[in-house]
Amino acid sequence: MCYFSRLFTSFSYLCRVQTKISHPGVVESIEEGCVKVRILQTSACGACKVSAYCNASESKEKIVDVLNVTDTSHLKVGDQVVVCASRHVANRALLLGFGVPLVLLVLVLLITLRITKEEGVAAVAALLALPLYYSLLFLFRKRIQQELSFYLE
Repeated sequence: MCYFSRLFTSFSYLCRVQTKISHPGVVESIEEGCVKVRILQTSACGACKVSAYCNASESKEKIVDVLNVTDTSHLKVGDQVVVCASRHVANRALLLGFGVPLVLLVLVLLITLRITKEEGVAAVAALLALPLYYSLLFLFRKRIQQELSFYLE
């Protein structure tokens, strides 16, 4: 029992230490209330010294929309900025993108299997539930975008 207590204490400490996720980036464009920032998203091993010689590491450039920026007078295209998101925002995005669909898939599978007693029908029903869920996410994307937004540091 002592092992689990230490593990939980360590996990709690790590969760408190890093309260935000940040990426350096370059301002691509500035519009009214929205700043588009180009960030370089790297894999976990992207910072390794030998990553240039390894096929496992990868990096991608992404354009991130930073909404609700009230004062853009100090920003110009080409400026170096830091884009941040709180850990709460990241966890919520992961929950909406992966957690809820997984639970939905399993629930629809089990309920359909219990009702129909047909594995094939249950599998198809579970798989068809996912496009419906992602369609709902698409319909509510503006509201979700307001809740899960980045900010400039």
